Amino acid sequence: MDTFSTKNLALQAQKKLLSKMATKTIANAFIDDTSSEILDELYRATKEYTHNRKEAQKIIKNLIKIVMKLGVLYRNGQFSPEELLVMERFRKKVHTLAMTAVSFHQIDFTFDRRVMSGVLTECRDLLHQAVNGHLTAKSHSRINHVFNHFADYEFLSALYGPAEPYRTHLQRICEGLNKMLEEESI
Repeated sequence: MDTFSTKNLALQAQKKLLSKMATKTIANAFIDDTSSEILDELYRATKEYTHNRKEAQKIIKNLIKIVMKLGVLYRNGQFSPEELLVMERFRKKVHTLAMTAVSFHQIDFTFDRRVMSGVLTECRDLLHQAVNGHLTAKSHSRINHVFNHFADYEFLSALYGPAEPYRTHLQRICEGLNKMLEEESI
């Protein structure tokens, strides 16, 4: 039996095209202004922390690729009912992550890097579970690259520390997250 499918071919082409085009201009077409501002601040904080512009760009580019591929998979109805349940758990966990990030920022002396890292790790694991059969090993390594960076204890400690420029970056990130929480877009 011939297993050729134009639908599968079109989906693969979309995913491949998005991989090649994950630039800021393309991302702006898929990602709203508030999300874009948050990504910009995450980039600046990452660049400051790593002292490496290319590495910071790679982390954010990988994050954008992941988000865009999830969108393509979701819009094309590629998730099974079980995978949709996992994606819903992932969505709720991301919502919890956003609330936790904002709460730790707004309430002095509450930040716990283990809690924040743990929620990020749970998000990573749920995402792997949901997209396991849909994305390549390279995409899974991108997921690890992004989540492992943001879940790093030292990065989180720097981001939530009192020093500038992290304090300003975190303020802007949390303002964006708060706006998304109010609009119920996260």
